[in-house]
Amino acid sequence: MSTHDVDDGTGGLDASIQYELDRPQNIGEGMLDSLNDFIAFQIPSPFFSLADTIALGAVFGVAGCGGPVIPFSVGRVDATEAGPATVPEPQQDLASHTESFRRQGFIPTEMIALVACGHTLGGVRQVDFPLIVTDNATVLQTFDTTPSFDTAVVSEYLQNTTQNPLVVGPNVTTRSDLRIFSSDGNATMQSLLSSDTFDQTCGSLFERMLNTVPSNVNLTEPLTEPFDYVITDPAFSYRNGSLSMSTALRVMNNNPSRTVTLLWADRQGSFCPSSGCSTQSTTVQPVFFSIIGQKQGLSAQRYQFNASINAASSISKFWFEVNENDGSQPVVVDNGGAGFVIEQDSVFVDVGRSVQVIGTGLNFLDLVVAVRGDAESSSASITTFTPPQSGNPPPFTPTIDTTTLQLDTINPSEGGFIFFTTNISFDTTFLDVTGTSQSSTVTQKSFDLTAASFPFDFIP
Repeated sequence: MSTHDVDDGTGGLDASIQYELDRPQNIGEGMLDSLNDFIAFQIPSPFFSLADTIALGAVFGVAGCGGPVIPFSVGRVDATEAGPATVPEPQQDLASHTESFRRQGFIPTEMIALVACGHTLGGVRQVDFPLIVTDNATVLQTFDTTPSFDTAVVSEYLQNTTQNPLVVGPNVTTRSDLRIFSSDGNATMQSLLSSDTFDQTCGSLFERMLNTVPSNVNLTEPLTEPFDYVITDPAFSYRNGSLSMSTALRVMNNNPSRTVTLLWADRQGSFCPSSGCSTQSTTVQPVFFSIIGQKQGLSAQRYQFNASINAASSISKFWFEVNENDGSQPVVVDNGGAGFVIEQDSVFVDVGRSVQVIGTGLNFLDLVVAVRGDAESSSASITTFTPPQSGNPPPFTPTIDTTTLQLDTINPSEGGFIFFTTNISFDTTFLDVTGTSQSSTVTQKSFDLTAASFPFDFIP
């Protein structure tokens, strides 16, 4: 985020680092290794940027090392080119550092605290900075003696026992931490000796740092608590006059006595009763939380459903009823009364006919798309989103391709549906499906392949 300029509202945490790795200020393998870690972890969707992933990595890193839970907002936009060369460097003088932090939006006392907060973890690699860490036998000279997020970087500095190479290193010119820490007579460092003050100050400043974005980017409110209920987008398959719909509902807080019912209304209003057709969950799965959820003591269960729906009357919307079986009234989860609407049933990925093919040299998804219509006038295409892959050189940009599907010779037409097919990579995570029949075009947007379950076909 060092590219931010408060004077003109440009720069910030925008993942421009991926275009800046050849600069001396970004020396070393650590930057590229970290970016590859973020790419491997990145939520593989078109809706979550690399910049958001970097911010989330900082949140996880601080919490995972024993630090505070930083409120997290999303909505960062990835830059498409390098930003200005504005990363503070250890050989720069105090005036340069003070101006650099001012431009990023921080006053001198905040600069001191940010450096202390940042340098409670990590250190200086000898191979990258041989004039700062002069002992060739030292791979990494840490900023303090503990691996945790704590006040050791402060207390060891104030007690003159520090081994921080940016405080006591042999090269006076690169003692940047010393110049910054002592710039107000150590007043700020003294205030950070308290663990509570350190955590509160660092958490607040880190949140501001992570939320430093260009002025034309609007972030969400912090995601402080998980939603009580989260649904999995429904997936469909057609066979023998029935639509099979699979979905799931994640419910916070474990309760072995809980029952969850899926209900739906038919599209014609003539098949299901007024209360809705219904089915019970088929399986209940535990939900595993990140380090953030673990620190908050969260628990949840995911209820899986597989509903058999009359294809002629189809489905217009669905909802859930959650009964804790503890004497309280059941809770209806229905999207604020509107239900979860199924906008169309004319074009969809058929998850029952699609097959994951695995074998020697074979790893792909044999995708099948159902289109309601006739073979003569129907066609189908997909636009796929494949996120960047870890290990490839930057910049890390997704691959977006459009493919025309072929008529499926294995799955003949049935029940008014024509089936089309193509093979796609397991690396593809989202796709849009477009089907045309008799001059009518319908698109299923943003189908999440990572949430869908497909049968396997193993070929030795």
